[in-house]
Amino acid sequence: HCVIIGFGLQDKRPKQLFQYETVTSEPMLTLVNNINPYLVDAPTVLLEKRRTPINQVPEMVYGSKPTDGGYLFLDEESRAKLWVDEPEAALWIRPFLGADEFINGIQRWCLWLVDCPPQTLRKMPQVMKRVQAVKAMRLASTKLPTRALADFPTVFSEIRQTGENYLLVPRVSSEKRLFVPIGFIESEIVASDSASVVPNASLYHFGIMTSSMHNAWMRTVCGRLKSDFRYSASIVYNNFPWPAVATDALKGTLANKLHTAIEQAAQAVLDARALFQQGEQVATLADLYDPTSMPAPLLRAHQ
Repeated sequence: HCVIIGFGLQDKRPKQLFQYETVTSEPMLTLVNNINPYLVDAPTVLLEKRRTPINQVPEMVYGSKPTDGGYLFLDEESRAKLWVDEPEAALWIRPFLGADEFINGIQRWCLWLVDCPPQTLRKMPQVMKRVQAVKAMRLASTKLPTRALADFPTVFSEIRQTGENYLLVPRVSSEKRLFVPIGFIESEIVASDSASVVPNASLYHFGIMTSSMHNAWMRTVCGRLKSDFRYSASIVYNNFPWPAVATDALKGTLANKLHTAIEQAAQAVLDARALFQQGEQVATLADLYDPTSMPAPLLRAHQ
């Protein structure tokens, strides 16, 4: 990607704003009075980072960060071998989801030794080797905080599992998609820091976040990695103006009807996904949300 920015001492009007339908399309010129930092014809108003949401909705946090050199992770082959060599290790293995695993249906696991008693750990030599490798990796780091974590080699460097089911939101997603794929995840599945999570989110929260309204907001204000959407809590989620029905500001029959309608629409999206996630040929979220291959029932549910 190459970005060319021109600066001038004098203001020039009208300004020229070029837009492209696709990266290979011819530019479409629009004459405007102002081009703001979001590259649209609008006043120069910027969103600032916020630590908490502006509305009364659950907070969004990063997933858990391992800083382990990969030693606490298992693919299908290594997990199967560990089960054979040390069957007792099965109790300490959990499914692991980052943005890539979630969107592309990749299966990964991790050793989750948070509550593992030391006497149990010492009876698993293969697991102990991995823990010792984590310790050595952290001790060899040039970063002081990472070296300090060498005292706790059995666990991730940052643990954010809450014991509640949560909504998983990939931090990076393809700009080609109309909607950022998000979904409900069970509490025992460990989310990585390549995703953000909303613990204890409801069907209503899922409905708003998967709506065209929220995705239009996201496309306008989010950061980018290449051209991919980079969804953040501090800019996108925490600044999002949720409908009044999300809080106690709107009460009564109308609020209840709106809330119910949103929940029903959200469930329809989940039901449409489920149609293609059964049997032997299971569609991934990458399959379902590709603009070319997105099935009609799912698109209609979103609409």
